Amino acid sequence: MRTAKIFSFLFMFMASSVIFAQDELQITAKDSIVQSSWIVGVGFNAVDDSGNVFDGLVNFGDEWNIVPFPSRVSIGRNFKSGLGIEAIGTYNEYKEGKIIDSEVIPENISYFGIDGRITYDINKIIGETGWFDPYVGVGAGYTDANNKGRGTYNAVVGFRTWFSDRWGLDFSSTGKWAMSQSEGASNHLQHSAGVVYQFGIEKGLSKRGEEKQELLAAIEKEKQRQRDSINEVNRLKDEALLAERLKKQKEADALAAKEKARIDALNKKKAEIKARIENLGNVYFALNSSVINSNSKKIMNSLMLMFEEIPTLKLKITSHTDSRGASKYNDWLSQRRVDNTRDYLLSKGVPADKLTTEAYGENKLLNECDDNTYCPEEKHAINRRSEFVILEF
Repeated sequence: MRTAKIFSFLFMFMASSVIFAQDELQITAKDSIVQSSWIVGVGFNAVDDSGNVFDGLVNFGDEWNIVPFPSRVSIGRNFKSGLGIEAIGTYNEYKEGKIIDSEVIPENISYFGIDGRITYDINKIIGETGWFDPYVGVGAGYTDANNKGRGTYNAVVGFRTWFSDRWGLDFSSTGKWAMSQSEGASNHLQHSAGVVYQFGIEKGLSKRGEEKQELLAAIEKEKQRQRDSINEVNRLKDEALLAERLKKQKEADALAAKEKARIDALNKKKAEIKARIENLGNVYFALNSSVINSNSKKIMNSLMLMFEEIPTLKLKITSHTDSRGASKYNDWLSQRRVDNTRDYLLSKGVPADKLTTEAYGENKLLNECDDNTYCPEEKHAINRRSEFVILEF
C-alpha cells in the first residue's frame, strides 16, 4: 500500500512537471521587450559646478544647485541596435551662497543648457533585465552657466527603470567639459531624475524569448518529424490499400466486361431470333374469322422448326382484331384467334410450356383505323393478326 502511494506521488509530480514545463515554454508578454520607440521625459536636474567635483561629490548642501519645479525636458528615439539619440533642455539656478567655480557666489544666477547625445543600451551586452535599463552615452551641447556661455563635450551614465512598456523613471549623471576655457568657463556635473514615456513602440522577443522560440521550433520540428514518420507509414498503408482496391477493381472490371460480352451476345442472339420471326410475318385472319388459313399455317410451320432448333425458346402469342364491331365481341374474337394460333402450334408438337397467350381485342391497333376514322379494307386487315413475342431463348 505504501509503495502504491509513493508511485502515485511520483506520477503526480512528473505530470505537474510536464504541465509546468509546457507552461514555461509558452511565449508570453514577459518574453517580449521594447526594441525601438520614441521617448519623452520631464524631470528635475541638479548641477554641481563647484570646481572640486570629485572631492565634494555628495556635498549636496554647499555644491548642488536645484530648483523646486520640473526643470528638464527631453525627446529622443531608441533603435533596435541599442543606440539612441536624444535632445535635452534644462533650466537651473545657482543659489546665493553656493560654491561655483571654487568661489561662493553673492547672488542667484540662472543656468540654461541645450544638449544632444547618443546613448547605448548596456542590456545589449549584459542581457535584457526587463525592468532595469542601464545606458552610457556621449554628446555635445551649449551651456550658459555662471553668466558664461560655452560649448561642451558631454559624457553620460544612467539607467531607466520601467513600470510598464510605456512608463518609467530615468536617472543619469552627465559630465560636461567646456570646449574652450576662455573667460574662465569650467567643467561641471549635471544630475537628473524624471519620468519618461514611450510611444511609437516596436516590440520583439528578449533573449529568453528567443531561446524559448528556438526550443519551441526544435520541439515542433521533432513533432513534424514524428508526423512525417506517421504519415509515411500511413502513406505506405494507403498505397497497399490502393493497390488492393485497384486489383479488386481490375477483377471487377474484367467480370463486368465478361458479363457485358455475355449480355451483348444474348442481345445479339435475341435480335437475330426476333428478326427471323419478324421475317416470317404475322398470322392474319379474315373479317370476323378465327380460322387459320393456309398462308398462316406455313408461317407457323416455319416457327415450329425454330422451336426444334432452339429448345430454350419461349414465346408469347398476342392476338388482335380491327376496330369494327362491338368491343366485347372483339375481345371474344381475339381470344378465339389466340387460342387457335396456340392450338395449331401445339398440334405440331410445340410443348405447351413454351407458349403463353394474351388477347387484346381492338386495344392495340397498328394504324389510325379506329371507330372514328374511315379506312379501306386493306388497312383494317393489318390489325387482324396474331403476333409472336420472345420471352426466353
